[in-house]
Amino acid sequence: MDFFEGKTLLITGGTGSFGHAVLYRFLKSKIKEIRVFSRDEEKQDLMRHRYQVNFPDHADKIKYFIGDVRDTNSLDNVMNNVDFIFHAAALKQVPSCEFFPMEAVKTNVIGTENMLSIAIKHGVKNIVCLSTDKAAYPVNAMGTSKAMMEKVAVAKSRTISPDQTKICCTRYGNVMCSRGSVIPLWIEQIKSGKDLTVTDPNMTRFIMSIDEAVNLVLFAFENGVSGDILVQKSPACTIGVLAEAVKDLFSKNSKIINIGIRHGEKMYETLLTNEECSRAVDMGDFYRVPSDNRNLNYDKYFTEGNKTRQSFDEFNSNNTKLLTLEQVKEKLLSLSYIQNALNNMEINK
Repeated sequence: MDFFEGKTLLITGGTGSFGHAVLYRFLKSKIKEIRVFSRDEEKQDLMRHRYQVNFPDHADKIKYFIGDVRDTNSLDNVMNNVDFIFHAAALKQVPSCEFFPMEAVKTNVIGTENMLSIAIKHGVKNIVCLSTDKAAYPVNAMGTSKAMMEKVAVAKSRTISPDQTKICCTRYGNVMCSRGSVIPLWIEQIKSGKDLTVTDPNMTRFIMSIDEAVNLVLFAFENGVSGDILVQKSPACTIGVLAEAVKDLFSKNSKIINIGIRHGEKMYETLLTNEECSRAVDMGDFYRVPSDNRNLNYDKYFTEGNKTRQSFDEFNSNNTKLLTLEQVKEKLLSLSYIQNALNNMEINK
């Protein structure tokens, strides 16, 4: 956290779950200013009131900027004197991106290019772009747009000295209880006396808390080399086990029904592809995938190749550690969102 003392941090898409988690982590630190950049004035207004009530002595550190990563002028306005950026602005819902793929391209790909170009122009020192496991072997529009976002970030890192601007990406799986995720949906279904709807109980997904997502970004910020993609060694579980865990915690009488796979969904997710594993660096709790910085002199590749390859293969939600029902329940109970939801249900009985 010493890196941030006296500095200005910009969070694009800052009104989302990640932005809130960063604010809770940083607000009482010695950071100079946190800029929240998003296009939703209502969410910004709710956020402003929330932090003025809960952090009256620190809320003045937060500055709010209305804008869109699609608009270079609004990015230019927010970048003055920014030291660091956490780039979280994105279209993230798989089904909506399937129906409107060009909207995903405009925000996730072109918006990232806009952000990086303006940031470099303003001399921003360190940028971490948030990606997703759906970017590895993408089969849906959201994952494809995020894969291109990573390519844009890595390509941009090759064009500029890391002493001027360091650019890294983080890639992670499902963040439990984040806005738009399935756990809050199930809790609302239980509160309404409805059945829990599950697409396919045999699906597996990586799971992590929002605090772990912030930890990954901070790890990339401090330890990444420009052009890196960094991944946390996350556990996973089946969707069926996750639903059972929520049901056991909130209402054992609820039923779970299978509704079938939605548009663009996979049976399992991948955090590192086989090809990335060939050059990945094991960093303990994390993997680092360095940028391939060979140039476009293709002629030499007829005579020169790369004989080295790591021994581990694709890292996916089927071959990582699968959590049991009790382990998932324990992980859920560690989350403040679940604790608050359980307390509210107890009060309303």
